Amino acid sequence: MAGRVERTFKFVIVGGGIAGVTCVEQLSSQIPSAEVALITAGPHIKAVTNYKQVSKTLEEFDVEERPSSVLEEKFPNLTVIHSAVQSLDTQSHSLETTDGRLFGYEKLCICSGGRPKLLTEENPYVLGIRDTDSAQEFQKRLSKAKRIIVVGNGGIALELVYEVEGCEVIWAVKDKAIGNTFFDAEAAQFLIPSLEADKPESAAPCKRHRYTTEEPAAGASQTFTAETGSALGPDWHEGINLRGAQQVRQLALAPFLLSAGRWTFGCDFVISATGVVPNTEPFLLGNNFALADDAGLQVDEHMMTSEPDVYAAGDVCTACWEHGPLWQQMRLWTQARQMGWYAGHCMAARVLSETIELDFCFELFSHITKFFNYKVVLLGKFNGQGLGPDHELLLRCTKGLEYVKVVLSAGRMVGAVLIGETDLEETFENLILNRMDLTPYGEELLNPDIDIEDYFD
Repeated sequence: MAGRVERTFKFVIVGGGIAGVTCVEQLSSQIPSAEVALITAGPHIKAVTNYKQVSKTLEEFDVEERPSSVLEEKFPNLTVIHSAVQSLDTQSHSLETTDGRLFGYEKLCICSGGRPKLLTEENPYVLGIRDTDSAQEFQKRLSKAKRIIVVGNGGIALELVYEVEGCEVIWAVKDKAIGNTFFDAEAAQFLIPSLEADKPESAAPCKRHRYTTEEPAAGASQTFTAETGSALGPDWHEGINLRGAQQVRQLALAPFLLSAGRWTFGCDFVISATGVVPNTEPFLLGNNFALADDAGLQVDEHMMTSEPDVYAAGDVCTACWEHGPLWQQMRLWTQARQMGWYAGHCMAARVLSETIELDFCFELFSHITKFFNYKVVLLGKFNGQGLGPDHELLLRCTKGLEYVKVVLSAGRMVGAVLIGETDLEETFENLILNRMDLTPYGEELLNPDIDIEDYFD
C-alpha cells in the first residue's frame, strides 16, 4: 500500500449500516475527545430510532436512513469519509479508499455487512435486494412485470411474497416448509392462509424517513457503489410501490428443482433472496484474518479479529467464542445493533485499560419481527437448534389468531416461537432465563384457560 497517510484517527469504523453507526455512537459517547472516522460508501447512514427495551433481552426499534451530516452534527469528534475501502494493511494500521486516499488508525472496526448471495452473477434478469439502489431497481422492474420468480426462504423472500401485488409470483423453495430459517412446518402451515387472504390496509406511513442526495460540489470526491451500500431497514418495503403490471395478484409455491431440470417457468425477472455472504473481500488481501466456515471474520468474546487492533461487528463477522446454551448467531438487525454497541464498548475499554465481560444480550437469543402482518417473537433455541432428539414441544394454535410453541429440554423451557399478539414473551423469557423445572405443569403450561402471566410472574 503506497502513498502518504492523510490523517490518523484513534478509531476508524468501516460501514454505515446499523452495526457501524451504533459502534460510532458508543465510542463517541464513551470517549468524546477521541478522533473517530466512519468510512461509508453511501451518502446516507442507517440510524436506530424509537428504541424500546421490551424485556431483559428483547428489543424493538425502527431503522431510519439519514444523511451522514446528522451524525457529524451530533458528534463533533466524528469525521465521515464517503468512499468504499480499496484495501487494508494491518501491519501499517492503514486503509486505502477507492478514491486513492490513505488513512491511519489505532483501532479499527469492520462493519461492512454482507452482500447478496446471487443465484448467478452478471445476469440482467437476476436481481438481489440489499440496499436502497437495488430496492429502487426492483420497484422499477416490478411496475412492468406480469410474472416474477422469488427464489429463497428467508426474511426478504417472506416479505416479498406477501407484499407484492398486481403480479403473478412463483415462489421457489427448496425446503419442505416456508420460512424454515424461522419456523417449523406447523408454524408455516399457520401462516400460509395469510398469503391467500386479503391484506389489511396499511395503518401508518413508513417510519423511515428518506432523503435525496444533492450533487457534490465541483471538485469534491464521491464514490458510491451499489454492492457496498448498507442494508435496507426491516421495514424497507413500506412506502414503496410493490405493484406489478396486472390488476390481480397470484401466488404459486413451486418446489425448487431447477437444477434437476424438472420445472421450467418463464418470467420477467428472478429475485434471488437466498441470503447474504460476509462482505470481507476488500480486507483480506495481504492480511492474515482467520475466517469461519461461513466466510465471516472470526471474532472472540471481545469482538476482536485475529489481526491486532482490528475488531468486527454485524453480518461481516462470525462469533467464535463458546456460545451460551441459549444463544446462536443469526444475521439479523437486532444482532447487528447489539454487536456494534458491544464492539464499541470493547474498543473503548481497551483504550481505557478497563476489563469487560461478555454482554448479557449474548445470554439468550431473542428477536421480534413481523411476517404476514403477524407479530413474531423468537426466543432461545426456538427450533430446537442443536438439541438433538432430547427435547419435547408444546403447541397451542388458534387459526388466524395465534401460534405458540414451547421447546422443553429436561423439563426446562429452552426456546419459544410466538406468532400473533400473545403477550407471553416476557413471561417465557423469564422462564427460560430462570431455568425453572416445568415438569409438574405438563401441557397445562399452554392451557388457554390459565392466565400463565399471573401464574408465574
